[in-house]
Amino acid sequence: MMKIPNISKFLLLLFLISLCLHAASAADKHQDFVECLTKKFNDYSSISSNVYTPSNSSYSSILRFSIQSLRFISDSTPKPAVIVQPEHESQIPPVIYCAKASGLQIRTRSGGHDYEGLSYVAHVPFVILDLINLDDITVDVAEKTAWVGSGATNGALYYAVAQKSPVLGFPAGVCTTIGIGGHISGGGYGTLMRKHGLAADQVIDARIIDVNGRILDKKSMGDDLFWAIRGGGGASFGVITAWKVKLVDVPEKVTVFSIGRTLEQNATQLVQKWQSIAPKFDHDLFVRVILVPENLSSDVQGRNKTIRAIFNSLFLGKIDTLLPLMQKSFPELGLLREDCTEMSWIESILSFAGFPIDAPEMLLNRTQPAVRYFKAKSDYVQKPIPESGLEGIWRLMFEAVADQSVIIFSPYGGRMDEIPASATPFPHRAGNLYKIQHLIFWDESENQDSESYISWMRRLYKYLTPYVSCSPRQAYLNYRDLDIGVNNPKGKTSYARASVWGKKYFLDNFDRLVRVKTMVDPKNFFRNEQSIPPLH
Repeated sequence: MMKIPNISKFLLLLFLISLCLHAASAADKHQDFVECLTKKFNDYSSISSNVYTPSNSSYSSILRFSIQSLRFISDSTPKPAVIVQPEHESQIPPVIYCAKASGLQIRTRSGGHDYEGLSYVAHVPFVILDLINLDDITVDVAEKTAWVGSGATNGALYYAVAQKSPVLGFPAGVCTTIGIGGHISGGGYGTLMRKHGLAADQVIDARIIDVNGRILDKKSMGDDLFWAIRGGGGASFGVITAWKVKLVDVPEKVTVFSIGRTLEQNATQLVQKWQSIAPKFDHDLFVRVILVPENLSSDVQGRNKTIRAIFNSLFLGKIDTLLPLMQKSFPELGLLREDCTEMSWIESILSFAGFPIDAPEMLLNRTQPAVRYFKAKSDYVQKPIPESGLEGIWRLMFEAVADQSVIIFSPYGGRMDEIPASATPFPHRAGNLYKIQHLIFWDESENQDSESYISWMRRLYKYLTPYVSCSPRQAYLNYRDLDIGVNNPKGKTSYARASVWGKKYFLDNFDRLVRVKTMVDPKNFFRNEQSIPPLH
């Protein structure tokens, strides 16, 4: 048996001691936190059933319920010292106070869709403040507004609006299980973006609990903080408990279509033309492109794979109006009447989500049909990618590792061109033709090779460098990507370090966000790997 040198034994002993001390420290902190809560609440029993520590039998199931990426569910993933699920906002100030007093960070979770798991993973002792119970929705049809709790999902809001009116809607994301809290605070886009803009553009009031435990609305928080939380990421500034949003008019009947074309059916040429014309379509017309690799039954031009480009559309009107528009703007696609289906707006939500259009109650389901391993990135395109550039993407998607890759092009133009870049922290407005979401999925049986999938994503991202925005290369906050830079969640983060990723997400708005952060949370209590830092 190999002998371990004395110095190695000593280092190993130090390492084991440090692990024990860290575990003991975390245990002490969570005990201090719980003891603090018992003193801060006049009636601790009012919240005790919603406080979960690792000793609770429900701890693991509560933690896992809202985790939407299997990358952050392993035994080695850092776990919270405590999970708190408040029933109403008045229970949150004591949680903030006790977390500060106990030396615990807070990670706020509404739907758990954070692409890097930052709402429920931290490499420091931390508490998850899970807003799942703050899901009340009140719709005022006469005023065309709604108050929605941050713990509610997109689907629940859509359902609540449709139950009250068939001609009102809300412009947010296609995925129905996303929590409203994170979605709106990062921007929030969907099929109505070209007509009405983002979810964050519709916010007219909000309720936030700041680092001092004050419960604030739009008037009491002031213009700067109200500006910051509408696209700047709410978790940097406090705990947002509810949003008041404007609802938008939708027609009684909308039209949807989804047409797939392979490379053998001129997909490359169709996508190339789409880039120039989709941002110029009528504001009522949204046509995105979903790109997926597909196996061929036999070799074609030396290939056993092709790319399918799916042209996926919502038109705010009837078929008879849509067909002439498409014939004039995009005749090459060959859209036919039989490709189109008229339906209500809420049925279109179900259709885009992949649900039966006669089952609206499915919008109330908080869990996805399948939670998987994935890695994602984002880009913005300001000049059409030439055919040769698209063909390079296809070559990467032909690789065996990319069998479950998906690339989505979402068009800009319309209302997105009209809202000034400084109106909210979300700056990606005029000048962009479309947004790209890059995704690669893999299964549990393949997770031992997870690095190969992440590496493929990074190679795709590098390949696209000449074809996307630059100086800085823009990115979408809600498609969080730690590859583009991180803060130090354990301590101070310099402005220069944070601006590496901050300028990509927020462009010139980053500096104003830093000033707001300095004003409302100067000691940087609310922080994570990509939170807005204060000026020290």
